[in-house]
Amino acid sequence: MSKSLSDFKYMTFDVVGTLIDFEGGIKACLAEIAAETGNDIDGERALSLYREARYSDDADLFPDDLVRVYLTIAPTLGLPADRKYGERLRDSAKSWKGFADSAAALGTLAKNYRLVAMTNARRWAFAFFEKELGNPFHATFTADDTGTEKPDPAFFEAVFAYIASEGHSKDDILHVAQSQHHDIGISRKLGLTNCWIERRHAEKGYGGTIEPAEFTTPDYHFTSMAGLAGAVAAERA
Repeated sequence: MSKSLSDFKYMTFDVVGTLIDFEGGIKACLAEIAAETGNDIDGERALSLYREARYSDDADLFPDDLVRVYLTIAPTLGLPADRKYGERLRDSAKSWKGFADSAAALGTLAKNYRLVAMTNARRWAFAFFEKELGNPFHATFTADDTGTEKPDPAFFEAVFAYIASEGHSKDDILHVAQSQHHDIGISRKLGLTNCWIERRHAEKGYGGTIEPAEFTTPDYHFTSMAGLAGAVAAERA
């Protein structure tokens, strides 16, 4: 490994799936709708259907697109194809929780690094995510800010330009994310050092995240944010 954790000045973070438990939020909301309408659903099957519907050519920005996604997957799940439930799924993003270790780990890491959020979510949703995480970020970039979504290199280039304005470069960044497709693969191609947070290490498949065309071996690999924060603490001790 060419760099130690203490060599970096910035940590850039994917948010949804890495820091915010969007899969848990989606499954919980769909389960509530199912219970209220006299149905029952399998959460992992729902995530698989979500993944297929989410990554279509007519997808909207996230989480606004959850209205369309719900109407697409509801019939297969035996749920009512009513727009009000799709809007409820979209709005559930306002109450999605961070993973149990997210806020504490970010708080610890912020003592030694400038933390930068990089999310495909829209700004309105990120406002709730950021508050849930304890407002730890030095800078934030959403799909509304960049006009695009990861894995588009243009998203990363917008962040590089910002960091250059502070007198630093992408060599000073450790990019932290759980999505192989959206983050780990493209960050490698762009020459970033990366850190894979394998949130689904105890579960099969990719859940609600699109499967990558090919797996990228990360520079750093942890199964939790606590693992990353602990490694930083150990190295700096």
